[in-house]
Amino acid sequence: MIKLAIFDLDGTLLNTLNDLADSCNYILEKNHFPVHTLDSYKYFVGTGVTKLIERALPSELKNNSGEVERVKKEFIEYYSTHSASKTAPYNGVIEMLKTLNSMNIKLAVASNKFIEGTQSLVKKYFYEINFSSVLGQRAHVPMKPNPQIVYDIMNEIGINNKEEILYIGDTGTDMQTAVNSGIKSVGVLWGFRSEEELKEFGAEYIVSKPDEIIKLIKNI
Repeated sequence: MIKLAIFDLDGTLLNTLNDLADSCNYILEKNHFPVHTLDSYKYFVGTGVTKLIERALPSELKNNSGEVERVKKEFIEYYSTHSASKTAPYNGVIEMLKTLNSMNIKLAVASNKFIEGTQSLVKKYFYEINFSSVLGQRAHVPMKPNPQIVYDIMNEIGINNKEEILYIGDTGTDMQTAVNSGIKSVGVLWGFRSEEELKEFGAEYIVSKPDEIIKLIKNI
């Protein structure tokens, strides 16, 4: 029986791609660097803000740590005030989360987005939902697919039986996180990556609509 559902944020609960792309392109253009298409950002995001900036910068600057840090700082400052311009929950997500709350399933968020941005977006868009833990990227804590964020959520909530935990995400990184944590994995098809990637990295279940998560939890 599932007692805890851990969700990725970007591409799983929220469609954040437009705001991420717009903010990054704004900073790139401001620095006279080439910008990128929206589709390109589907493959830039998911492994933290440093990797996002490295992937977005011109090739000759990707390994320039000083330049990466400078542009990252500008991006975070701009994105923090423009992260909710076009962002919205995916259709059916809020209803799904409310249903899981009513079923007494504990809910958590595990994101590679910097923790302040993660918690701010969850508070803004999911104020009706009871999340027991909301964690993002923290200093000195390894990012997904390292399982530490999952273990921290388990400890915070007090659920230690891995058979009772489900991890839901939209990328190979998410599926790897579940595998590395020893918990069941669910890949969602409405996010940023393909079904092939999800399966390649270990998705045990694939869902195409949020309400399928409810049915899945009832049947596991």
